[in-house]
Amino acid sequence: MLMQGKNAFENLEIATEANHSQSLSSVFNLSATETVEAGEAICWEGDAARHLFQVVDGVVRLHRIIGEGRRVITAFHFAGDIIGSFLQGTFLFTAEAVTGCKIRRVSRKSFDEEVNRSDALRPIYINLLCKETTAAHEQMVLLSKKNAEERMCSFILKLSMRRCSSLANGLLRLPMNRQDIADYLGLTIETVSRTITKLAAKDIVVPEGRHDLRILNHARLVRLSGNPDDFSNETCHRGSVH
Repeated sequence: MLMQGKNAFENLEIATEANHSQSLSSVFNLSATETVEAGEAICWEGDAARHLFQVVDGVVRLHRIIGEGRRVITAFHFAGDIIGSFLQGTFLFTAEAVTGCKIRRVSRKSFDEEVNRSDALRPIYINLLCKETTAAHEQMVLLSKKNAEERMCSFILKLSMRRCSSLANGLLRLPMNRQDIADYLGLTIETVSRTITKLAAKDIVVPEGRHDLRILNHARLVRLSGNPDDFSNETCHRGSVH
């Protein structure tokens, strides 16, 4: 009976998260769908943040350019994700399509008006902002305290936990290339390649083609991530790559 109650609670939580996403999506539903080709920018760092965007299909990367033209990827966004929810002034990043994408946009003014007049949307929006803050903290820990292997394992696990991830028989699709992964994890592309080779030698994950990884040993992947508590069975249905 206790287990049934626990499962019922988890199912309710998942359903609640889905309803939250659907409710925020409703703000974008009247906007026309726009097609963005791979490599094309959706918005530019430094531009006035007059719009928010929702990814309908595809993958978007957020990046900044720092000294000497170095690129830092701060997040990947997938279908259903909202871009620019926490901004009020200017975009702190450039948003670029990793793959061919479909997006919707709404003006900041319209979005704020919808949220402010809806008792249902206000707490959902606050929840979204909290998740953005949590993702920023997780990325700070990853870059400041984890070694290359822990970073790569954490990245693979978080990507595999997304509902939109294609994970069948342990096969995980990586829509981004290795340079994207390196710029997100704060590593060189050579280190990314060496780390994947090292994990393959341990029979943990093996690359299949240019954009696929097969997870052979999920338990060891969790242990090597440096955060086993974050990837327990109770939380594996949640998470996003930020």
